[in-house]
Amino acid sequence: MLRDMALDSVAAVIVPGVSPFELGVACEGFGVDRTDDGAPGCKFRVVALDDAPVVTSAGFSISTPYGLEAAEQADLVIVTATVGPTVWPELLLNVLRRTVERGARVMSICNGAFALGEAGLLDGRDCTTHWRHAARLAEQFPAARVNPNVLYVCDGPVLTSAGSAAGLDLCLHLIREEHGERVANMVARRMVMPPFRDGGQAQFVGPVVRAGEAETLAPLLDAIAAELDAEHTVDSMAARAAMSARTFARRFRDETGATPHAWLTNQRVLHAREMLERGDDPIETVARRSGFGTAAMLRHHFTRVVGTSPGAYRRTFRG
Repeated sequence: MLRDMALDSVAAVIVPGVSPFELGVACEGFGVDRTDDGAPGCKFRVVALDDAPVVTSAGFSISTPYGLEAAEQADLVIVTATVGPTVWPELLLNVLRRTVERGARVMSICNGAFALGEAGLLDGRDCTTHWRHAARLAEQFPAARVNPNVLYVCDGPVLTSAGSAAGLDLCLHLIREEHGERVANMVARRMVMPPFRDGGQAQFVGPVVRAGEAETLAPLLDAIAAELDAEHTVDSMAARAAMSARTFARRFRDETGATPHAWLTNQRVLHAREMLERGDDPIETVARRSGFGTAAMLRHHFTRVVGTSPGAYRRTFRG
C-alpha cells in the first residue's frame, strides 16, 4: 500500500550527464516553495551518489550536500534524464528497489525510465518514455509493457513520463492526486501551463501525442480534431491528404506514433473529458459531440482509455 501524504518529501537523483532541463522539471514541480499561495510544503532534495560535483550534459557542474541517504526516507524518488551513455550504479538501483519495497514511489522523466528498468521495477508494469527511446526500452526490458504514445503512466508505485513537458504533467497529476484540484490548478497557474486532469484512478494513462507535434500532417489533424463529431475513416482522411490509404497510414504512424483509428479515438476521448470537466451536458450529448454517437460507445472507449467511466470522471473532477 502506498504511504499517506506521499509528497511530504521528494528526492531527485542526479548522475553524470544529467540533463539540466529535466532536473529543472523536478525542481519546478516539487522544489518551489508555494506555501504563501496556500500549497502544502514539500521537503525537496537534489541528491548525488557521492560528494564529487556532478557534471551535467551542458558541461557545468552541480554540487549538492545531499547523498543517497536523503532518498532513503523520501516519499517520492525521481530519476531524471541523462544525455549520452549512462551506467546506473548498483547503489542507486538498490535505493530505487527499497523505495518501492517500503511503500513509497519512484518516478522517471524521459530516459530515466532505464534506471527503473535496470532495477527490475518495470517488469510486468505499464510504462513509457520519450518516443525516441521507447523501442530500446522495450527491447532492453522485454517484461515491461512500454507504451510510446502516452504522456505518462502511473502503475502502482512506479511512475514514468515521456519528454520534459510530460514530466511537468506527471508532477501536476501527483499534486492533484495528493492535494486536490485547487492546489494543482494554483500550481499550474504559477507554471503558466494548463493543469493536466486525471480520472482519479490508481493507474492512469494520459492522452496520445497532440496533432500539433506532427510535421506534414499537422494541418489535416488539426482540422479533424475540430470536427470530431463527423465521420472519419482512413480512406476519407487519406483523400484529404492526397495520399493512398496505405501511404497515409504509414505516414500517420511515423508522425504520431499511433494508427489513425487509435489517434482519432483518443482525440474523441480527450474532447469528451473536456466537456465532462467544464459542463453539465448529458452523457448522450457528450457522446454525440465527441463523435462516439451513443452513450454506450462513449463509455466503452472512455473506460478503456481513461480507466474510469464518464460519469465517475465527471463526479471526480467536478467534485
